[in-house]
Amino acid sequence: MLALALTASLTAGCGSGGDERDDGRAPAHTSARTPSRTPSDAGAVLAVKIDNARQARPHTGLDAADVVYAEQVEGGLSRLLAVYATRLPEVVGPVRSARESDLELLRQFHRPTLAFSGAQRKLLPLIDEAPLRAEPPGRTRDAYFRGTGRPAPHNLYLRPDRLLDAAPGREALTTTGFRYGAAPDGGTPQNARTVRFPAASFTFTWSERRDGWLVAMDGTEARSTEGRRLAPATVVVQHVHIRTSDFHDSNGNVTPFIETVGSGRAEVLRDGQVYDAHWKRDVATDGTRFTTGDGTPMNFADGQVWVLFVKE
Repeated sequence: MLALALTASLTAGCGSGGDERDDGRAPAHTSARTPSRTPSDAGAVLAVKIDNARQARPHTGLDAADVVYAEQVEGGLSRLLAVYATRLPEVVGPVRSARESDLELLRQFHRPTLAFSGAQRKLLPLIDEAPLRAEPPGRTRDAYFRGTGRPAPHNLYLRPDRLLDAAPGREALTTTGFRYGAAPDGGTPQNARTVRFPAASFTFTWSERRDGWLVAMDGTEARSTEGRRLAPATVVVQHVHIRTSDFHDSNGNVTPFIETVGSGRAEVLRDGQVYDAHWKRDVATDGTRFTTGDGTPMNFADGQVWVLFVKE
């Protein structure tokens, strides 16, 4: 009954969310026409910026993502960037605003489509100049709608099939640099791991039955709107440099910039074990390579991957 109620609330709101402000940020530039899809869009992933405030949970369509990036934002809170390649769910959300860090992170993909609710005004020109297809509310007809079960801004949802004709397929993920296959030697048994941001936390608990890591966020089990626990096959804790950017929210809180180009240490959780690893990404157009201490490529388990960027 809960799943039915949530589904009903999602499908009830049909208006575009383009006129409502997202935590004080400006709506992105919109157009009255629906842009045509070009041949260069074929094979491109869909990336959706997803709200991760308590009021935004449970999420919709997050369990269908191939990769989920957890990022620190203003006030030490977290937002998610979900990447879709192998399948497109009917609905994804709630959708929230983009950050400067997203632009560097998405350079690894070939002209990805970025779905987001808006951005800080000074950031909008950088989004326009980035090698991606920006899709905020109002640009493509009927792509977004407001659900009725939650207050704004935690109720903006996306219909992915309005932006992509079909999922591009697994080949679109090859640019990430991720490798999948058998686990290397050298793992240490690990039942659970908690990752903390200044004002948010993620806990991953190994489930033999699900063959994945059950997710809890801020101490609460993370489930889809259908009630199923989120359980990625691989979790990466990537230690990165986080500096202040030139942007801030409506309350004056400075936006962190997450440097995903460079190198550093990481921990990779798969198959109930943790592996000490090293990550390297030479330039923004490269993917990220993960290796073990002796230089062996670090294979991920087949299935969804979560990457959490933590301050080194």
